[in-house]
Amino acid sequence: RRILFQMGQMGLRPDRAHVKSSRVVGDVMGRLHPHGDTAIYDAMVRLAQPFTMRLPLVDGHGNFGSLDDGPAASRYTEARLAAPAMAMISSLD
Repeated sequence: RRILFQMGQMGLRPDRAHVKSSRVVGDVMGRLHPHGDTAIYDAMVRLAQPFTMRLPLVDGHGNFGSLDDGPAASRYTEARLAAPAMAMISSLD
């Protein structure tokens, strides 16, 4: 929920350009969850994987992993909110 909320605060809507995943992770860590970037990035990757989520909530660009291989580091990937996530964050305050 923190990741989606912060991405909404950053304006990463589906009609906008992707931004570096490191920037999203840094903002979440700096403002909402100061306990390390690995857990934040792993959670964001799971939100972007179509084989993990029925409706992916994050639109990832780059190597977000597969069933057989892990994702690339956050500095190599980009992300923005997916359309289904917009309905979720509209009710978050």
